[in-house]
Amino acid sequence: MASPLSADRLVRALKDEGVKVVEYKSWRTHNRNSAGAWGPVHGVMIHHTVTTGTDSSVALCYNGRSDLPGPLCHGVIAKNGTVYLVGNGRANHAGAGDGDVLAAVIDERALPADKKANTDGNARFYGFECVNLGDGKDPWPPEQVEAIVRASAAICRAHGWGKKGNTSVIGHLEWQPGKIDPRGPGISMADVRRRVAERLKHPAGWNPGTTPEEDDMPKRSLYETRDYTRRVKPRTWTTIHFNRRYIDGDWQDKEAEPSFLFGSCYYTASVGVRVSGLKKGQQIQLRLANYRNKDDGKGFYRSAGMPAHAVTHDGGEGKFVCTWTSFINSADKGRVRAEVWHDGDEDITVEWARAEALYWEP
Repeated sequence: MASPLSADRLVRALKDEGVKVVEYKSWRTHNRNSAGAWGPVHGVMIHHTVTTGTDSSVALCYNGRSDLPGPLCHGVIAKNGTVYLVGNGRANHAGAGDGDVLAAVIDERALPADKKANTDGNARFYGFECVNLGDGKDPWPPEQVEAIVRASAAICRAHGWGKKGNTSVIGHLEWQPGKIDPRGPGISMADVRRRVAERLKHPAGWNPGTTPEEDDMPKRSLYETRDYTRRVKPRTWTTIHFNRRYIDGDWQDKEAEPSFLFGSCYYTASVGVRVSGLKKGQQIQLRLANYRNKDDGKGFYRSAGMPAHAVTHDGGEGKFVCTWTSFINSADKGRVRAEVWHDGDEDITVEWARAEALYWEP
């Protein structure tokens, strides 16, 4: 059961995936929630507008028609790939469709033929209208199709869809009997789903061909703590701060800083800690977390976390080291921090810590 993304989370997800976003008028509060439920949501639906021209198409999808109030979708995808957000909440885009198709989308399995119109799709699908005449002749530019793929992948990634398959993205023609959208040269829902599935195998914002070559020389980031301890309460994730940095062949003291990687990069990072107060048989966990600037520029918020590594204390010196490989998206302008957790009964102390990373800037 997936609750719809908030307006802020939707914008962040789209931008993280590399989508150019335009927020149109008061889209954040523009919806048809008064007409029925919005959520739980299960997928993304693609349409064509049967119009030409970006401005008029966006205005139509925002305002609606005399027989169908707007918004008519959540986003309008222009020919140049720009996504105009026009609605946040229930939108008049999907109509009634086949409940068996919805079940297949939820299960992420092959779609059956749409034969019935017995289920409310407006409550269950995000909708994107794409500027195209839908006459089977109007072409779909690569930039527009790429934006469809990225926008769909962004929503799937945000909800965790696509782990069993990729049918969380469907066309209107696969939902409601009699519909034909999207159609025309350059668009295929099977191809869109294939490309969405491929994107979901990579970090957000991935661009084909941008993975660093094996012989590219990485840069090195090396931070540690010295004479700076950190108390960690039981079962509480606590950020490690570093007060020394290795630069130009020498250690330099600095004000305690929680981050050790900044900006866009691919990286392999190791974090080691030495703790006291942890008893034999108790568990310690380490993880990395991505932080990024708040929208108002004041402070940071935790945007994503890497899987935690858990180690059981064997009664030795209390030293633990874990390693991760990941990516900071170019749109994220983020930073990476290390966090520690334990399941002991009393506070423990991080007496020393070191974070070392090899990273490649795209």
